[in-house]
Amino acid sequence: MAPHTVHTNDEVKSFIELLKKSRRGKLKVYIGMSAGVGKSYRMLQEAHALLKNGINIQIGYIETHNRAETHALLNGLPVIERRKTFYKGKELDEMDLQTILIRHPEVVIVDELAHSNIEGSKNAKRWQDVLDILNAGISVITAVNVQHLESLNEEAEEITGIKITERIPDKLLEIADEIVNIDLTADELIARLREGKIYDKSKIERALQNFFQNDKILQLRELALKEVAHHVERKIDIEVPKQIKLRPERFLACISSNAETAKVVIRKTARLASYYRSPWTVLYAQIPSESSDRIKLDKQRHLINNLKLAVELGAEVMRIPSDNVTQTIMNVAREKEITTICIGKPHLNLFQVILRTTVFNQLLKSLAATETDLVILS
Repeated sequence: MAPHTVHTNDEVKSFIELLKKSRRGKLKVYIGMSAGVGKSYRMLQEAHALLKNGINIQIGYIETHNRAETHALLNGLPVIERRKTFYKGKELDEMDLQTILIRHPEVVIVDELAHSNIEGSKNAKRWQDVLDILNAGISVITAVNVQHLESLNEEAEEITGIKITERIPDKLLEIADEIVNIDLTADELIARLREGKIYDKSKIERALQNFFQNDKILQLRELALKEVAHHVERKIDIEVPKQIKLRPERFLACISSNAETAKVVIRKTARLASYYRSPWTVLYAQIPSESSDRIKLDKQRHLINNLKLAVELGAEVMRIPSDNVTQTIMNVAREKEITTICIGKPHLNLFQVILRTTVFNQLLKSLAATETDLVILS
């Protein structure tokens, strides 16, 4: 069974419209949860559709993994021969970037986006080759598995138990004009594996015991779906005219001198802000007992490191002395037109909760009067 994807004329037409609009090449990314969902197959289907529509499209690099149904789709498509190169005594194939740039087709297909190039190539990574191609005014259709995305890398490693060394930066998806999720259920993917449509027979049992397990596939599938959904949200945010848009999201991360919690709050708020392409602020309301002359040195050091991390991740940082934390948070939220306040889950015992929930209660009461959301990050 071929990956069940209906290729609509509308989708091809919308990509053709994109091609006509800009001098810089357009980027379309097929994303999937794992090998074997049908990304290469789908790219080749699209290549045939574009060719029929009179678009000069060429295959810069495709990896069929000797899958019969994918390989058959190469018939009739113009392919740019790979560059042969010797490395450590072996003859290896690489994408021929130079020939692509010289031939200058309208669109080029480049598979395996996270691939690392052989030493001595112009660029260390294939995604850098793709940027060169786009800058030359050639559009690119490419494919990648979700676990290769830099910001999801650790999460994917936890799910799969496999070290993922090849990564692409998130900015690549941010500059993409279209992202298409190639989605299969876990059962369909495992059925394709058992039928020998992903790996040859000798590798099937090992794959079933390692990567291709129901729970792992489900979790990776969720990552891929979320990533594409967030891309659509970002696109709407950029393209929908300002006057009909809802008020833009603005995030406020509130941190204390608790180093571990602060790091989590900063990282997770950074991720939220990048999803929404929103400005965000980190607020450290400095209570009197933590003033510069009274705070312990190691706490001070961790705090400075966390504030530095926030700046590196793109936040505006505010450090405000305060003897009323709730009031300070609300003042900053009002001044910055914050839509979502992010705080860490309090690590308190019951006695402390009874003593200190006043801050939390005041915050909830103050927020109830506004349209600001509160997110508690674990």
